[in-house]
Amino acid sequence: VQLQASGGGLVQAGDSLRLSCRLSGPQSSRYAVGWFRQAPGKERELVAAISRSGLDIYYPDSVKGRFIISRDKNSNTVYLQMNSLKPEDTAVYSCAAKDTILSASYVPDAISYANWGQGTQVTVSS
Repeated sequence: VQLQASGGGLVQAGDSLRLSCRLSGPQSSRYAVGWFRQAPGKERELVAAISRSGLDIYYPDSVKGRFIISRDKNSNTVYLQMNSLKPEDTAVYSCAAKDTILSASYVPDAISYANWGQGTQVTVSS
């Protein structure tokens, strides 16, 4: 599967932004998807993940209540709606996927993703 991330940009604190991750290739609907971010000098962080069914979702406490992940099966696209953005949300955001043929409800942990797209820069000014 191939992943194409888009939607990054420069916004002000408190603004919203929506990132898109389009999956292509055979059996792309079989994949769970996670959104990661990495800021300079910091470790990569999983900020949202969604099962291939779309019904099971994970958020860390750092973004819970502000970020919303969703997927559109018709377009094979996973979205990350980011609200109430803060300067500390500034990072390169990437999407990744894992084949979850055995379970539609499986949400992979951060180390389980095998397929990666390129990153998109999100910058939040104060």
